Amino acid sequence: MSGDRDEMKAFRELQAHLAPRWALADGDGPEPRDIVVVPSLSFDGIDSVAIDGVIHYEERMLFTLNLLRHPQTRLVYVSSAPIHPAAIDYMLSLIRGIPTEQLRQRLTVLSLYDSSFVPLSKKILERPRVIERIRNSIRPEYGLMTCFTVSELERTLAVALGVPLYGVDPDLAWLGTKTGSRWAFREAGIPLLPGAENLRGQTDLIEAIDNLWFDDVQLERVVVKQNTGFSGQGNAILDLGPLRAVAPGSGAGREPRERALADALSTMRFVDPLLSWESFLEKIEREGGVIEAFVEDKAKRAPSCQLRISPEGSLDILSTHDQLVEGVDGQIYAGCRFPADEAYRMDIQRDALRVAEILQKKGVVGRLAIDFICVQSDDGPWKHYAIETNLRLGGTTHPMMLLRMLTDGRYDPDAGLYLTPGGEPQFYVATDSLRSDSYRSLLIEDLLDIAAANDLHYQADAESGVIFHFTGTLSEFGKLGITAVGKSPAEADWWFEQTRQVLDRETKSELCTSKS
Repeated sequence: MSGDRDEMKAFRELQAHLAPRWALADGDGPEPRDIVVVPSLSFDGIDSVAIDGVIHYEERMLFTLNLLRHPQTRLVYVSSAPIHPAAIDYMLSLIRGIPTEQLRQRLTVLSLYDSSFVPLSKKILERPRVIERIRNSIRPEYGLMTCFTVSELERTLAVALGVPLYGVDPDLAWLGTKTGSRWAFREAGIPLLPGAENLRGQTDLIEAIDNLWFDDVQLERVVVKQNTGFSGQGNAILDLGPLRAVAPGSGAGREPRERALADALSTMRFVDPLLSWESFLEKIEREGGVIEAFVEDKAKRAPSCQLRISPEGSLDILSTHDQLVEGVDGQIYAGCRFPADEAYRMDIQRDALRVAEILQKKGVVGRLAIDFICVQSDDGPWKHYAIETNLRLGGTTHPMMLLRMLTDGRYDPDAGLYLTPGGEPQFYVATDSLRSDSYRSLLIEDLLDIAAANDLHYQADAESGVIFHFTGTLSEFGKLGITAVGKSPAEADWWFEQTRQVLDRETKSELCTSKS
């Protein structure tokens, strides 16, 4: 207990220095500034999620290399698995106006060569010599640490390194759970889906589903969500259709309906195929969960609004996206389209800002995203419902940051558009999972060569083209990330499809040649 108190005291003292150091990190002054990037996937259950190459999600924060554009910046990037030098050189090449070699002199890329499904921060804490190596690569009195997500592990690591942590205080992490999200939505007075939160076991789930069904006898399905699920992997769908014989209004009493629900819960469709009812319920009992009415409209949209609460007190809207989803009933994030549809773009910005103001009053600092479901009413207007808050970086963060890296443009919240320095709007489509078995024949060098030969790379003069990322999964899983940029949505779509066609053509022809 004494150790915990000492750590908390040290952490508070470090955090007192966060605001001025954060202001320096992206500023233009002459002072030195050192950044430690720890893209740790510190999620409970990350060791069992069914995402190919999930350990390489640690590459999502490579956009932070853009901080090296200031000549007084040193940056240490830590990863579990090695990041190919060509991927680092490619990212550095996106920084305009500074020779790559000069940038590399101030960059330390440190791999632990440990691809086990353990959060990176925990791996670092288990290696005191790595902590010392990081400290020796920076000037702690000028440093700060930034992470993919924040947990108690990152707080402990910040104290061990002697630098403040840019991100939400772990004591406030509950605000980013599914239960905390619904609390904040109610506090902000914005629409949210019918449902219930803070559920702690099977009895709570049955009662909540029964109440929701009683309120809406036409309800067809419900979503059950673990409080800390990652990328939809903690969600499950319960189909009420087979239970119509005991539905409210059927004449059946509450007791037989509850028995039927108890039997049906074990037959839910889990987004993560590795989950069982027993393991799913164990986490609900341990961390809690929520239920929500499933929106049946096949034309529904899944937009998101990204914001930043700075340590200095400013609150900024960073972007909106329409998220692209796949998997069981569209529960898994697969990519995004920027910006969100203009039919509801400003509406979700307004409501996301209200939620962020509630979170700011609670003391939240860092990047966050508010996710919504939108459905179009019969008479035309769109209705939106808030469903989730992510107090961390997400899949929509790095495409926008990579675009900023290339163009030095800005997001205009009044128009909901990204504008280049010349005032021209840009649009993009991005994914982390462009995939084909034939892509496994490629190394990153091959990918970049193919892109060059087919004029796919982003061209500054044309302000369009493709940015490549998440390449660590390419050779093993046939999977990579791209952000296709254009000066119109149609042009962005064209670049996306052109890239897919080129890679398919190049790799499938090679496959045929090798077989012959």
